[in-house]
Amino acid sequence: MKLTGIHHVSAITADADKNHDFFTRILGMRLVKKSVNQDSTSSYHLFYADAKGTPGTDMTYFDIPRAGRTYPGVSSISNTGFRVKSEKALEFWKERFTKFGVPHDEIKERFARKTLYFEDFEGSRLMLVVDDGKGISYGEPWVKEEITAENAIVGLGPVKLTVRNAAPTERVLTDILGFTLAGTYPSDIPNMSDILVYTIGAGGPAGEVHIETRTDLPIERPGRGSVHHVAFRIPTMEDYPRWEELLRAQGFVTSGLVDRYYFKSIYFREPNGILYELATDEPGFDSDEPMESLGESLALPPFLEPKRAQIEAGLRPLSINN
Repeated sequence: MKLTGIHHVSAITADADKNHDFFTRILGMRLVKKSVNQDSTSSYHLFYADAKGTPGTDMTYFDIPRAGRTYPGVSSISNTGFRVKSEKALEFWKERFTKFGVPHDEIKERFARKTLYFEDFEGSRLMLVVDDGKGISYGEPWVKEEITAENAIVGLGPVKLTVRNAAPTERVLTDILGFTLAGTYPSDIPNMSDILVYTIGAGGPAGEVHIETRTDLPIERPGRGSVHHVAFRIPTMEDYPRWEELLRAQGFVTSGLVDRYYFKSIYFREPNGILYELATDEPGFDSDEPMESLGESLALPPFLEPKRAQIEAGLRPLSINN
């Protein structure tokens, strides 16, 4: 059984309208699914991705209007990367962030790649990473008026985990999930250990987990802008139940087999408390909507469809369009 990279990253927003504006208008990503949190249907769940909702390209947000601020710390997913094709594209984004007042750093090299750290209006910790295209394939750019195919975001990049002790996380990544150590690079924080880079699948940023050790921080208190979980890709339906069996045999408490309709999932926490999901590539976001109109209406999986009127009545109106 082989995982093939990052499937998606899910985070929290306290303002779905502003969140949608940021990810679609400023970042140029496509809203490929407007749905609800299947575990709490009074909350929206928004999915932003490439033009087709390709696995490995989607950043999702749970809308929790009363979410408080995030207090960063360990036992967290502390950064989410997005891939661009070139250093020229990175310069485009640096200028665009300046134009729209998006907080960002200078372009910096990390793990022999040019990167650009930035934040959204809620402090989501994000980064653009140049991907030379030699690893996991690019997604299909969602071309918009001001963002060409050459400058567009083409998928998720590495995720960074911040922990107090890296060893337990390393063991899960290598012994259970099949990652291998690809190298290290210096931490941005003085006197801290180098950041460890683990990779899976065809490699490159879309198959990487970066582990940061921080002995100076408390456990993170999540809120708006924080990441809830990271999901890794199961390429075949045949492997899906086998992963559940493997995790339970290794002593993990899992969610069991959970059908999210657009993909099938298994959730579990690694020893540092970070929530992982293993998710299938199939069946995809066009299971219930035509590709050309993804995200334009409220989509509910079949088991929630009989409750549509009740669910819609419990949702606050959103002023968003694709």
